[in-house]
Amino acid sequence: MRAATFFQKEVAVSGTYLWQYSADLIKREGEGIATKTQGWVQPPGTPRVGLAYLAAWQATSNVVFLEAARETAAGLLKGQLRSGGWQHSIELDPELRRKIAYRQGAGGDSARNVSTFDDDSTQAALRFLAHLDATLGFADAAVHEAVTFGTRAVLKAQYPNGGWPQGFERAAATNAYLPRKASFPEEWNRQWPGSQQYWFQPTLNDNSLATIVSTLAELARIYQASTNDVDGALARDCRSAMRRAGDFLIAAQLPEPQPAWAQQYDEQMQPAWARKFEPPAVSGGESQGALETLVEISWETGERKYLEPIPRALAYLRRSRLADGKLARFYELKTNRPLYFTRDYKLTYDDKDFPTHYSFKVADRTAAIERDYERAVKGERRTATRRAPDLREVEEVVRTLDARGAWVEAGPLRFYPAAERDVRVIKSATFVRNLELLAAYLERR
Repeated sequence: MRAATFFQKEVAVSGTYLWQYSADLIKREGEGIATKTQGWVQPPGTPRVGLAYLAAWQATSNVVFLEAARETAAGLLKGQLRSGGWQHSIELDPELRRKIAYRQGAGGDSARNVSTFDDDSTQAALRFLAHLDATLGFADAAVHEAVTFGTRAVLKAQYPNGGWPQGFERAAATNAYLPRKASFPEEWNRQWPGSQQYWFQPTLNDNSLATIVSTLAELARIYQASTNDVDGALARDCRSAMRRAGDFLIAAQLPEPQPAWAQQYDEQMQPAWARKFEPPAVSGGESQGALETLVEISWETGERKYLEPIPRALAYLRRSRLADGKLARFYELKTNRPLYFTRDYKLTYDDKDFPTHYSFKVADRTAAIERDYERAVKGERRTATRRAPDLREVEEVVRTLDARGAWVEAGPLRFYPAAERDVRVIKSATFVRNLELLAAYLERR
């Protein structure tokens, strides 16, 4: 109660939250320095905090937690765009809001209206709002309408080939990105050509398609439980979109000798440039996300065809391991040589000088993927088990809560000048973890 009250009353701005704050709440950060009129959608921001409130409500039936969740939802609704989704952040200053096409706003035709799937932003917002909607018995008209409006927008943004862009302003054109099998280009430009609005191309970048599919699966389960026929139709449409996403992944698998996936595809279903450090290549990172997504789609739909691409992709990834046991984020098309960038963003085969802001090497998850694949072949699904909270952990969480109700810990802040970074901080991720730990402990008592 003390922790939730502090976070709701002292930390929140109109129901929205950032990633971390200095202990005095003056310095504020999301994925960059944030102002006093900004909240963050991208986890562990606003939607993730809202889910923690819901966990506390479910464990205690204390209306204080439910009201905190509803206030968080009201903050998120202030950030929903006319295109249906969310940006990474929410602006609450009345004048600045005019520059963004919020549904609750007065922005004109030139206002920014690109919803983003990047970093689980729109997806996280929809998941929290849907769980709150179900908790409220689908009876809160504003929450219910926001979820259905947003979900329909996501479904309409799916391209004819079953993929999704990184961002969308409107429904996908019916004559663009038509279904076709992936192939290698005869040659590719080794110089970054500029953005070319890459965010509107079908993408797996940062596992955006994976989180879209997981979100649709969650929405389908939630709205299938509703007695409303319209909600039932929405659940069916979510499952249909998942199948089309699976068909996209089957088609997007590149041929031998590299039967895996690129981060980004052009209209010819060939690997394409994204940002200046993301070349046309086979991706060791996003390919593993594609495999996990195919398993999930097979679990959700019961269709075995989505498992067919997996064995040869696993074999390819295993023979592509680096000497340190990791996988390269990028493998050169056809040669399979690992690709990197220097700190001044020159393409290279050398891994000695790559930028530190990006994962050019990724962990090898193929063993876990293979276990899930083998379960799926047998018609079994991995059972989600939640570890019982350890009493010592619970005692430490209670002990470290300060007099205000804040968990304060060592920094640093990430984006302030060096002289201002090394301060004590309050992290949303810590609040979420601790509140959910306490809730899980109480549920088992």
